[in-house]
Amino acid sequence: MSSNAADTKSRLLDATLTLLEAGDVTIRMADVAKAAGISRQALYLHFPTRADLLIAAARHVETQKGMEQRLAPSRAAVKGIDRLDAYVDAWADWQQEIHGIARALMAMLPTDDAAQAAWNDRMRAHREGCEAAVRALKKDARLAPDHTIRQATDVLWMLLSLKNWELLTQDCGWSQKRYRDQTKQMARRLLVAE
Repeated sequence: MSSNAADTKSRLLDATLTLLEAGDVTIRMADVAKAAGISRQALYLHFPTRADLLIAAARHVETQKGMEQRLAPSRAAVKGIDRLDAYVDAWADWQQEIHGIARALMAMLPTDDAAQAAWNDRMRAHREGCEAAVRALKKDARLAPDHTIRQATDVLWMLLSLKNWELLTQDCGWSQKRYRDQTKQMARRLLVAE
């Protein structure tokens, strides 16, 4: 891809994220093209469908905000408990950064197949991260015996849901630090064998 095409693609993704962060729950292709200062036809050359655009935008924000670097300590952890703790830390802090974008996507879920595709794509990646932490516990023989890998993955995924983050930080007034520390403690209590 030429640098000009890469620049155009980046402008389109940035425009999409700006619209999402502003709470725009319609995100029409024409709106994105206008916000990026290009034609709709040029937009469709880069992203043939809204689903393609929204999936790419959700992945783009991860690149922009360094999600791979945030996950590096979890992936590099030798012990399962350390991998679990590092994953909870990374995801807990990540939620605060992507809250606006995630809320906009969540608002679209009931009626928008493209938003559903983007949400499912990112939740699938998140579940894989949860499962990797759980498998590391299992490998170390530290996974609580009352859980299968799938059940433990379900529990961790639920604990780290954006809805739980919102309830505790937005509705209950918890600080980000308290949310992160308490979620880590809950994950250990529920998933780690003594």
